[in-house]
Amino acid sequence: MGWYSDVIFPRVYDWLIDTPHWATYRQEQLEALDGDILEIGVGTGLNLPHYPKHVRKLTTVDPSPGMNKLLQKRIDATGIEVDQRILGGEELPFDGETFDCVVSTVTLCSIPGVQQAMRELFRVLRPGGRFLFLEHGVSPDLKVYKWQRRLNGLQKKFVGGCQLDVDIQGLLESQSFESLTIDNFYMERMPRTHGYMYRGVAIK
Repeated sequence: MGWYSDVIFPRVYDWLIDTPHWATYRQEQLEALDGDILEIGVGTGLNLPHYPKHVRKLTTVDPSPGMNKLLQKRIDATGIEVDQRILGGEELPFDGETFDCVVSTVTLCSIPGVQQAMRELFRVLRPGGRFLFLEHGVSPDLKVYKWQRRLNGLQKKFVGGCQLDVDIQGLLESQSFESLTIDNFYMERMPRTHGYMYRGVAIK
């Protein structure tokens, strides 16, 4: 992955989104979790302090060794039992219909094969299972969208492969979810190019 990706970027990631307003959205996203849980793109574990108290076990995937090193510190601090897998979301090593909930927080933007990852997370969800997401993506504002396109090269290079103009709604609608609820908004204290959010739940 390289020295920057393994050592520097995980700390930059924490600095950028380990903030009180991000914590509020994480808390709201995760408050209804139950059952068998998978978090894709767990990163450095910023969600872990916000899992409900009854959640004592979950499975995580993330391809970055550097992210997983920082994640381990948060696992130790929370006491949650974590089945930690260092791998991407495109080929999940789980049987179909394994999980009651899949969680994704600012993750879909940086998965190279994101369409395949969507098929995989849908596959491993049980019927009636929920995909809870909090993602940034393509803005409906044409001026913002043009800047997202301009900035994508630098963004991918320095922010872990992140792409600013991912069509999150299109990705969700590409799977046969029974219901889909999306709340869109611009995240406060974020550039509009980086902070157009998609928050909600998709039910299989």
